[in-house]
Amino acid sequence: MRPDGDQHAESADGLGSRPVREPLAVGPPVTPPPSRAPASPTPAARPVAAPPVGTPLRERWAPVVVDRPVTSFEPRPANRLPYRSDTIVDAWSTSHFTVRLASIRGYSHRYYGTPRQDDAVVAVHDPTGSLIFAVADGVSAAERAEVGANLACCTAVTGMLAALDSDPRVPDWTHLVESVARRLVELARPRHGPPGSDPERAEELFATTLVAGYARPSATGSLVTLVQIGDSGAWLLDRGQYVGVLRQKSDPDSPVFSSAVSALPQLPTQIRPVDVPLAPGTVLLVGTDGFGDPLGDGSGLVGDLFREVLASPPPPLGLAHALDFSRETFDDDRTLLAVWPLS
Repeated sequence: MRPDGDQHAESADGLGSRPVREPLAVGPPVTPPPSRAPASPTPAARPVAAPPVGTPLRERWAPVVVDRPVTSFEPRPANRLPYRSDTIVDAWSTSHFTVRLASIRGYSHRYYGTPRQDDAVVAVHDPTGSLIFAVADGVSAAERAEVGANLACCTAVTGMLAALDSDPRVPDWTHLVESVARRLVELARPRHGPPGSDPERAEELFATTLVAGYARPSATGSLVTLVQIGDSGAWLLDRGQYVGVLRQKSDPDSPVFSSAVSALPQLPTQIRPVDVPLAPGTVLLVGTDGFGDPLGDGSGLVGDLFREVLASPPPPLGLAHALDFSRETFDDDRTLLAVWPLS
């Protein structure tokens, strides 16, 4: 079944919400999530190897601790409709690729009872065997960021599938990104208001980053093509090294090196797709900054953790468990798509 953004065809004024309430304490008093100042590293993260037989189930599924953990608390439910799960997990293989995907509500959103604002969609174009994907991070300042992220992913993946049906060679990336922006603007239009568009209102409601692309197999290996709007990123994990393949926030020359995130429905002056060969033995990673920020250049504890976890495709819940690691000051939503080529 193809993803469909029509579930959000109603206008923005039909989206309900409830006021944020203070969380209920469970066990010891809960302190709010700490500030995002960098923590002082310690020599190692807690190992991710399976605990010994007989370990209580609660301890088996406890978050992996990296450096100093986040204060323990019981999460609150998300306080908005439509329903948004705390976590999404996907795991499967085709004849060309193995896929693991997880999207985790951050500790801050769990504490305050607000929804996960990250989203991701991944699908297969059967006629070509191509893997189609989109990852989005709703901008926290937007009123309904989670709706924008979901709609952006669904629209992008549906558009890429349709484009490959029409011409399996090269999608029109500018048209694709413009169509995503247009859907966000359409959704922001009042249900009973006058016709027309209001990009500024759409940005206030639904602003979101987006990385979208596809991996297409061939006799000489797989090739990945991606487009990027905002500060979500992509990497290759190649022989233990993380290689950024898109603009990075840590690059001082990057247009996304700013506290003001460039995001849809704003459009860059030019859409520039990036082509990346995906050779056997490498792993394609596409993720939001909730993963990219603690990863940094990959030389620290979080990089060590995921080098171990992604050495081979983990069990279906394995990536989600690792992505839910507990590290003080890193409390944002986290989304990560990992793709292993099989030939």
